[in-house]
Amino acid sequence: MKQRAEVEFEVRYAETDQMGIVHHANYLIWFELARTRFCTEAGKPYPQIEALGYFMIITQAQQDYRLAAHYGDTVRVACWLDWVASRSLQFGYRVTRDDQLLTTGYTRHLWVHRESRRPCSMPESLRATFLEIAEQTTFKGPEKNRPESDSKEKMLCP
Repeated sequence: MKQRAEVEFEVRYAETDQMGIVHHANYLIWFELARTRFCTEAGKPYPQIEALGYFMIITQAQQDYRLAAHYGDTVRVACWLDWVASRSLQFGYRVTRDDQLLTTGYTRHLWVHRESRRPCSMPESLRATFLEIAEQTTFKGPEKNRPESDSKEKMLCP
């Protein structure tokens, strides 16, 4: 695996439902935390990308649940860049508690101009960096499924 960023934190009460289990929508927020860290560690903080006049809007999000996270758990969210294409890219995610895999997922993003909100190609000033850190080494979209997509078995609750 080329580059990976990780964030670790304790699950807050506000992130859980009445049963003390993390609500599914919070995983997308956690993915964003890890993705933001990934961009920063790659030397391209998201505010810098926006300052260049671009957004990476989410066009697709996928989450595969295996085990539940609970209030008070310490979880770790890992993020990597699966692939890049001329106008899009995909980040992969893995959520763990200790050595237990809880969730995997990905988000696909489309490059858009900040002012017009219209799709555009990846900015030239970012292309080399993103290609260097992506799992895929060519500039042509998805070649494979996201890494570490373990068994197809899923469990929603322990």
